[in-house]
Amino acid sequence: MNILIKGVQLDGNTRDIFIKDGTIEEISENCIRKADKIINGKDKAALPSFINGHTHAAMTLMRGYADDMPLKNWLEEKIWPLEAKLTEEDIYWGSKFACLEMIKNGITVFNDMYWFWEATAKAVCDMGVRGFISAVFIDMFDENKGKEQIDLNLKLFELSEKYKPHVTFTFGPHAIYTVCRESLQWMRDFSEKHGILIHMHLSEIEEETKFSQEKYGLSPTEFLNSTGILSDRFIGCHGCWLDEKDCTILKNCNAKLVHIPVSNLKLSVGRMFPHQLLKNGLNIPFCFGTDGCASNNHLDIIETMKYASLLAKFSTNDPTMLPARETFDLATKTAASIFFLPEWEIKAGNSPDIILVDLNRPELNPGFDIYSDIVYASNGYIVDTVICMGRVLMENRYVPGDEEIMKQAKKTAKSLVAR
Repeated sequence: MNILIKGVQLDGNTRDIFIKDGTIEEISENCIRKADKIINGKDKAALPSFINGHTHAAMTLMRGYADDMPLKNWLEEKIWPLEAKLTEEDIYWGSKFACLEMIKNGITVFNDMYWFWEATAKAVCDMGVRGFISAVFIDMFDENKGKEQIDLNLKLFELSEKYKPHVTFTFGPHAIYTVCRESLQWMRDFSEKHGILIHMHLSEIEEETKFSQEKYGLSPTEFLNSTGILSDRFIGCHGCWLDEKDCTILKNCNAKLVHIPVSNLKLSVGRMFPHQLLKNGLNIPFCFGTDGCASNNHLDIIETMKYASLLAKFSTNDPTMLPARETFDLATKTAASIFFLPEWEIKAGNSPDIILVDLNRPELNPGFDIYSDIVYASNGYIVDTVICMGRVLMENRYVPGDEEIMKQAKKTAKSLVAR
């Protein structure tokens, strides 16, 4: 499909943007090329879409179900018992609902770890977004369970071909306290051979560090380094309890991180992302994630950016930390590089997903600096239009079928809790 965006604000100038099959072919003051779809860009600004670096998408079904609880009780008394009841149909509607919410918030790419891999993959394709999808790999140090998980992931890896280009298969070892060394080493070898990303919880809670020291005599990062799994394909999520030695290892291995401030604050995990260490020269690439709606409640990267920027300033006592433009770039082009996506900037020859934000929103006025306004003053509701892989997914904040998706998701959630 050919798309022409007319008269949109781009880097402070009024421009036309011509997109052919997802690739930007022309940016000019007056494009006269014919298009299948023309979008009026008046009073809107064109920006690259946001990327959500860590989700459990189908947990939209659990939004508001178990709040204001200690983490251990939250998991053992509420979340795990409910997850034990989940079906493939549940996951499909929960993931579809998550995709809808992310589209509404200008997110076209997300990195997911959850049950019933294919249900999430189907939802991603049906909604037209991009998903890096992993099954939850947990073996609990049981050799037979480890073999079962390996067989399942081999099957899903082959199956994932039918869901391209919307879905990319990834590995999702849950954490060092739920996956044994041998399984991690198998994923290391298969990942290296096939170029597969590895998406894992890392140093989220103090108990994880204690477990690792007691079992291995090493920190979680040191243990992972001993397995050889750390590389430029490794994406560690949370990172709240990382120390300087850990960060040095991650940097030397070219590993990546995902900062998830809202979930970590809400679940009170005791420490926050190591901004002070990164400030002191340990420049580990990182992006932002929302986590699932059971812990964050909201799939909104704009909201997450504000929390991240403010926490960086507060934790380092430095108001210049994570300025608005840098924060925006972490959520877009840096995130794209972490997931080996094309260059995520609106330039001729590039193929980023594109969002249009409504400049008539009061939050974006008087309009001195659009990046400051986005990061510090707004939320996902400023997004008017979303284009993913050359297809318009939302225009004038309308996503086709949104009412039915919300209806079915609500019905599914109520049914799940009642079982």
